[in-house]
Amino acid sequence: MYEVIQVRLREAGKITYFSPGGMKFKIGDYVIVEADRGLDYGQVLSDKEAVMDSDLEEPLKKVIRKANPWDMHQVDKNKKKIKEVMDTCSKKIQERRLPMKLIDAEFSFDRSKIMFYFTAEGRVDFRDLVKDLANAFKTRIELKQIGVRDEAKILGGLGPCGRALCCATYLKDFEPVTIKMAKEQSLPLNPTKISGLCGRLMCCLGYEHKTYKELIKGLPHEGETLKTEKGTGKIVNVNAIKRSVTVELEDGSFIEVSYK
Repeated sequence: MYEVIQVRLREAGKITYFSPGGMKFKIGDYVIVEADRGLDYGQVLSDKEAVMDSDLEEPLKKVIRKANPWDMHQVDKNKKKIKEVMDTCSKKIQERRLPMKLIDAEFSFDRSKIMFYFTAEGRVDFRDLVKDLANAFKTRIELKQIGVRDEAKILGGLGPCGRALCCATYLKDFEPVTIKMAKEQSLPLNPTKISGLCGRLMCCLGYEHKTYKELIKGLPHEGETLKTEKGTGKIVNVNAIKRSVTVELEDGSFIEVSYK
């Protein structure tokens, strides 16, 4: 059993467990943490929690300290330098005519590494590009191909609900989302209504899926014939929240039948 906090590395990095080392942090604090080689920075996303050994995907690293003014100045310097870095990378991509779209770039805190994120239709041989960038910046280079969901997570934006994208704020991992979830929640199967900015099914379809599955147990399905006190009719709507169905009777009228 370990005492941990969740930290999002850099601006677009993944959310990882870190040991607070007995220190106290608030959600939103910026911290300096151990990295694979050197130091990195991130933002605290959770209070302290206990996890089992089996929940750790990789060896647990430590938080070194809460970011101080000098640390934040270094982070700001890194952010300002990124535009120049991305411009250089974009030119190198064009020169080599590589079929890839540069999405973002980040320095590690100590500038020992630059991470480039890109999208592409298929696999891209970017070995020569890495050499070009390493020669240009004299540091370690890491290129990572990402999907459309990761692109939305990095770029951010507002969802149909009017709130900031879940993936860009607090989601740790992308859980599988299926069209069946939309059907069981009686949502319109119109792609424009149930898709997010990334063009994939909205992650929030999975939030209440388990609840809906429990609520629809014992309810008849839409399209079935149902005998009621007022006659026989066809079920035209199932309301899982109210645990009721709407029935169209043979005379064209509608009634609501409740299930306890």
